[in-house]
Amino acid sequence: MAHLSPQENAAHAPKPYPSVPTRADYPAIERAILDRWDDEATFEASVEARSPDDEFVFYDGPPFANGLPHYGHLLTGYVKDVVPRYQTMRGRRVERRFGWDCHGLPAEMETERQLGVAGHAAINEYGVGRFNDACRTSVLRYTSEWERYVTRQARWVDFHDDYKTMDAPYMESVIWAFSELYRKGLVYEAKRVMPYSWGAETPLSNFEIRLDDAMRPRQDPALTVAFSLTATDAATLSQAAGLAGFDTPVVLLAWTTTPWTLPANQALAVGPDISYDLVEQDGVVYAIGSAVRDNYARELGEGSVVGSVTGEALVGLSYTPLFSYFEEEAEAHGAFRVLAGDFVDTTDGTGIVHIAPGHGEDDQRLGTEAGLEMISPVDEKGRYTSEVTDWAGINVLEANPLITTALKERGVVLRQETYDHNYPHCWRTDTPIIYRAVSSWFVEVTAFRDRLVELNQEINWIPGHVRDGQFGQWLEGARDWSISRNRFWGTPIPVWRSDDPAYPRLDVYGSLDDIEADFGVRPEDLHRPGIDELVRPNPDDPTGASMMRRVPEVFDCWFESGSMPYAQVHYPFENAEWFEEHSPADFIVEYIAQTRGWFYTLHVLAGALFDRPAFSNVICHGVVLDHEGRKLSKRHRNYADPEEVMESIGSDALRWHLMSSPIIRGGDLRVSEDGKEFAEVVRLVLNPIWNTFSFLTTYANIDGHRARFRCDAEGALDRYLLAKTAQLRASMTAAMDAYDIPGACNQVASYLDALTNWYVRRSRDRFWAPARRTAGGELSPDKTDAYDTLYTALTTLCRLVAPLLPMVAEEVYTGLTGETSVHLADWPTEDELPADEALVDAMDRVRAVASTVLSLREERRLRTRLPLADLVVAGADAESLRPFVGLITDELNVKAVRLEADPDAYATAVLRPNAKLLGPRLGKDVQQVIAAARSGEWKSNTDGTVTAAGQILQANEFELAITPIESAGEDDDNAAEPRATASVRMIDPEGHAVNLGLVVSLDVVLTDELVAEGRARDVVRAIQQARKDADFMITDRIRVTLAAASPELVAAIEAHSDHIASATLAEHLDLVTADGTDAPGNTVDIDGSPLLLHVEPLPS
Repeated sequence: MAHLSPQENAAHAPKPYPSVPTRADYPAIERAILDRWDDEATFEASVEARSPDDEFVFYDGPPFANGLPHYGHLLTGYVKDVVPRYQTMRGRRVERRFGWDCHGLPAEMETERQLGVAGHAAINEYGVGRFNDACRTSVLRYTSEWERYVTRQARWVDFHDDYKTMDAPYMESVIWAFSELYRKGLVYEAKRVMPYSWGAETPLSNFEIRLDDAMRPRQDPALTVAFSLTATDAATLSQAAGLAGFDTPVVLLAWTTTPWTLPANQALAVGPDISYDLVEQDGVVYAIGSAVRDNYARELGEGSVVGSVTGEALVGLSYTPLFSYFEEEAEAHGAFRVLAGDFVDTTDGTGIVHIAPGHGEDDQRLGTEAGLEMISPVDEKGRYTSEVTDWAGINVLEANPLITTALKERGVVLRQETYDHNYPHCWRTDTPIIYRAVSSWFVEVTAFRDRLVELNQEINWIPGHVRDGQFGQWLEGARDWSISRNRFWGTPIPVWRSDDPAYPRLDVYGSLDDIEADFGVRPEDLHRPGIDELVRPNPDDPTGASMMRRVPEVFDCWFESGSMPYAQVHYPFENAEWFEEHSPADFIVEYIAQTRGWFYTLHVLAGALFDRPAFSNVICHGVVLDHEGRKLSKRHRNYADPEEVMESIGSDALRWHLMSSPIIRGGDLRVSEDGKEFAEVVRLVLNPIWNTFSFLTTYANIDGHRARFRCDAEGALDRYLLAKTAQLRASMTAAMDAYDIPGACNQVASYLDALTNWYVRRSRDRFWAPARRTAGGELSPDKTDAYDTLYTALTTLCRLVAPLLPMVAEEVYTGLTGETSVHLADWPTEDELPADEALVDAMDRVRAVASTVLSLREERRLRTRLPLADLVVAGADAESLRPFVGLITDELNVKAVRLEADPDAYATAVLRPNAKLLGPRLGKDVQQVIAAARSGEWKSNTDGTVTAAGQILQANEFELAITPIESAGEDDDNAAEPRATASVRMIDPEGHAVNLGLVVSLDVVLTDELVAEGRARDVVRAIQQARKDADFMITDRIRVTLAAASPELVAAIEAHSDHIASATLAEHLDLVTADGTDAPGNTVDIDGSPLLLHVEPLPS
């Protein structure tokens, strides 16, 4: 039997790694991984591998399931996946129950559209039971599509153990919450003026009309209307004001943008301390705010001011109502008189406000104080009732022009104009809201508002300013919350009331047990109409005639979603101990408008029920807009379809783009119609990782080397990469612990430049070198170090980016390690990799020097392959780069590197403070900083800052301009600019330029020898490209034939033939005449001269 040498054994051994293509098909890779995860139950394994004793509690806010997800859902979904994956790798157990928000207006509006029925009357005629059955079906219509989208995202959630707000256990927890609030005295019923959707025929809460999609531009009529004082009170005012004639008619001018509320007018309001001018014109005296009289110069300009009074003098005066519909209210409740209002000003209008207590919140408050009735002659569809005889049955907004015309015909409209403003609309029907007095059930938020403000201080908000800003300010001004809706599909308000006011009784139920005890029936379904059919005799009625009947309202769906923390586990009926131990949640996330939506309702209910926050950490991300800043719209097709993006470049690329953007820090993100920015992620992030994977496995397979995780390599580059990876672990851990996902992404992007553009590129020759083996078949130590170091860095990187690039990380990690999944691995620990901050700092400065010099070359069109004579690096810390002079020399293709301490010998630095940034921080002191910069009285600091006028300026608050110092005594007439000089700056992971206190000065004079060597290097590059174009194996030995017409190029090739042959694995390098019959036929350009070349492989 023949015995093979170690080298021969290695050559015939199975490849240690799979063959990795140089170009990745990311969508295909992702689909295969998703199938593998499903087959192997990887998600379930990742949860079960972690102890229940150390749980990370995540609340998955329930989406409405009657529509397809859009970029906003995908963005939130990616965050909902990133954080739990990270926490799982940190050793926490993270359950991820998916939830569905099934009730409320979205579901009902969609069902109305599908059935072709609209409005209460039509639904009642159709049948509430049939309608709710249709709602139940409708809300689950898109669940399979949602599951497909979510799965395609590589978002791990539990769809099998999901919760639905329409399930009986969930609903029972909701009615429990209501009963607890009622027991605590925090729930009441009242008739109040509320935002009202006549499109949905239900009141809305104040926060619903402030959601980001509730405001719309609208143009409304604005009328200035004359209200005539009664003759008696006109004379009283004339006498008080000292007017000449007491019988002159006096009118009060009021301004309104809601003419439709004038039929319900009950009073006028003035500011008691506001000054009002009395202007006489054409025999009539007009009362108008003095501050705004000039605004009415066109209408009142010919009149004369005959007097002036304060609002106090107008209070109590009576006037004649514009309409007679409710004239009896004058005698019954003292209507149609002037009241004092603390909300009246002269910002808009006339300084006099018309009051309709049934149609305005301030109006209601003032009217109640004055004993006025809340008259609201408007039905549930927003139409006038029969009381308004002239326009009964007409929608109030459509009646605006009719009312205006009628008033103009009577001569009481002083001015008609239009008013453009943002106006709240119903968030589901898109109809303008009106304000209408309706009965509703309220949570008395004002009773514990101060406590909610205190509890908010315990929450970590991302971004931090939301705590005391958008959310904190909203809490401070929070009003009582209307939680009932006059609708059909929802959890019923669990209140039964006597149907005979003579025998009043109110029963509130908080459980199915309580209902069963009183009604003898345990309902399996709490929905209407079944729950409405539960009636019983009123125990307080001795006649036995009156019955207890349920009130007709259902809960606001926001009350239900705010109940999610406890309702999802059927608390307190089940899992009571679990909930108490797992509340508040560790983490939630939604977009910024949920500060007035889900975040708010969670906080209110948790504070009221449990006196604690509902969550400890929350990310409020911004909004995804199109490239012009508009909302994304399926109708306008102004964004790339997310599924198409995922199937063209992959979900990981989409995930990274969204996670790395400022939107996670609260800003907004614009996406283009073609989604080309997503492809940039492939180029800048995915491809560098994949290319490194392909590079490592390709060369390791050639050498038959199976790399291993180790950190004891001694070479400077290896130690640098290991320490740089350790630094990445530390910075990413800090970012992820702080929920700074973009910050973690920025750290990775910065690291990838060091990995690929520095370590791999600088180490290529080590991987390419022939595989010299020891007698035992081992590779040389340097080559082994290169493989093992890169393997260690790359597998560690995969674990670090696993939450951010779950499928790319999976493919690379499992391909390198053979393990089941990177998502079953632990997050790298602090002691896995050696830290060496000094080495990292020095090497990063070397890289910054190299980047600066390469920019100088590019500015002067001096290609990198062209050697230059000399480089000076000057600065106080320049000497620290001494160990890396050889590396700098090779990297920058210079013959010599000199390190000097005095940068002033080569350049003068000019400090340019950024006054726009410094002004808000320093105030007037910024002028002293500017003066110090001009006089040169400032100094650079070693941490990249500068000090001027006693102020420390951060790296982003100034710019250092470098003015080169001309060299003296130059004899060479061709060396007008013998040196190129620049300051050295490093870009930190956040994109800020950091001044390093170094200056580089590059000798840019070219000699014939340098030019010739540069041309030889260009020839090497051309041959390497020809090898690649011909699909040669990396190890193929070749014959190269060259032909050049330029004598200078021929001389360069001849002078450097050994280098050319060695660098290209050319066993034969033949230089022939350019016009010979044996000249090759492929032409390339070498420094402006044509070169004909031909490459062919040699037999192995």
